[in-house]
Amino acid sequence: MNSNKHEGESHSQNPKAPLTFVIEGKEYEAFDQYKTGAELKQLAGIPLDTELFLSISKPYQDELIENEKQVNLARPETEYFFVKKKLQFFINDKPFTWYKQYIRGAQIRELGNIPVEDDIFLDIKEGWQDDQILDDEVVDLARPGKEKFFSKPRPTEFTIIVNARPHTWKEAHISFEQLVVLAFGSYDNNPNKGYTVTYSRGWEPKPEGTMVKGSIVRVKNKMIFDVTATDKS
Repeated sequence: MNSNKHEGESHSQNPKAPLTFVIEGKEYEAFDQYKTGAELKQLAGIPLDTELFLSISKPYQDELIENEKQVNLARPETEYFFVKKKLQFFINDKPFTWYKQYIRGAQIRELGNIPVEDDIFLDIKEGWQDDQILDDEVVDLARPGKEKFFSKPRPTEFTIIVNARPHTWKEAHISFEQLVVLAFGSYDNNPNKGYTVTYSRGWEPKPEGTMVKGSIVRVKNKMIFDVTATDKS
């Protein structure tokens, strides 16, 4: 009798076997019988505003799992959860999945473990210039095809063209006044003296423009500047 009691106690102390389920093709285990849609998304790194579905055998429709809905993971068969709307892209030839239409440059940098001293580019078809993606820039991943991003070390010096003459520049930005000095050798503060500076082949989203006194612009290799002097007297 004592032996039977002992066996019963031993059986009750055995830990439960973990429950297995799959989210987006990856297998997970849990000891909780119920999990909410929000918990499932957090477990798989899926944003909470993304629609998550539970796969249901045909002819029935897959079930949308809302964030607050509790799912019983102890049902006889393994539960399969998936996202219908997802976008795939590449960072330095490595595939990634994203659950929103838009992604920022800073998020690309973080996902791809890209050092801050490297620049990020969107690969553009041959014959066209690759598009540099700044950290605060937003990219639409829903355009046709899979976007391919790549990184490369930021140049330590640039060649810029000022009034048709090449100059070596070793800073990330250049000012209105510095361009005048490159063009004419000095900057004349005479109130009757004026300057006009325009540029082209610069960075998106404004590759062309006009500079004013006190302004700066980010430098790009082979960027073109035209500087003219005017006499107001």
